[in-house]
Amino acid sequence: MFPAMSDRTPPSSADPQKPVSGAEGNWFGFTPVDPSAKSGLVRAVFDSVATNYDLMNDLMSGGIHRLWKDTLMELVAPKPDMTLLDVAGGTGDIAFRFLKKGGGAAVVCDITEAMVRVGRDRAIDRNILSGVQWTVGDAERLPIASRSVDAYTIAFGLRNVTRIDEAIKEAHRVLKPGGKFYCLEFSHVVLPVLRELYDVYSFQVLPFMGRVVAKDEASYRYLAESIRRFPQQADLAKRIEAAGFGAVRVRNLSGGIAAIHSGWRI
Repeated sequence: MFPAMSDRTPPSSADPQKPVSGAEGNWFGFTPVDPSAKSGLVRAVFDSVATNYDLMNDLMSGGIHRLWKDTLMELVAPKPDMTLLDVAGGTGDIAFRFLKKGGGAAVVCDITEAMVRVGRDRAIDRNILSGVQWTVGDAERLPIASRSVDAYTIAFGLRNVTRIDEAIKEAHRVLKPGGKFYCLEFSHVVLPVLRELYDVYSFQVLPFMGRVVAKDEASYRYLAESIRRFPQQADLAKRIEAAGFGAVRVRNLSGGIAAIHSGWRI
């Protein structure tokens, strides 16, 4: 299902596979690919993990992803008159939190239909029968009207996008003037000791657990590799600014294991 993937540890700073701004589409984890093929490979990963998505995030974050999402929602500060667009949010975690905190309406857009189906089923199980609109769509070509939403969130999804800059520009397009962009994503650890431990966990423990617990080592190896391919915090902030956002901020979480980038649509 996936191209052959490296079993080695992450690339060093001198390695040609070190993240290069704007070149993310050429890589599927540490494996070089044709950019036109990447979205299909990503869909295959999430088709595979859709029914165990919470388990995946628990394994990748040690369960802390729930606290990170709560922190994200504190920053969003939902209000009854707000409309949220949550991209790559198929399972509904962010949208459900938004509604629970008093948000008005949420639109969930995900490129993987299997993820959207999981989210719809969860909404029904939670008796959330209104307030959320579900749609299948690409972050680079959102099926959303321009200047139509008050807040845009993308949680653990931007690193899987083929053309990150196009996705950020699309976020700017769909936000109303004065709206706000939020990206919660696994990022680059800023503490040297923690970085070494996290590398061991990501490239030795996580694929093993993916094989044993989820019966899917390849997907979990890709997800770990995709984090190392993701832009450094400062680089991503510059790219968000280049898309037209103002007052761009970065908040590291758990020593940089994850980070929240935010910016105003001006």
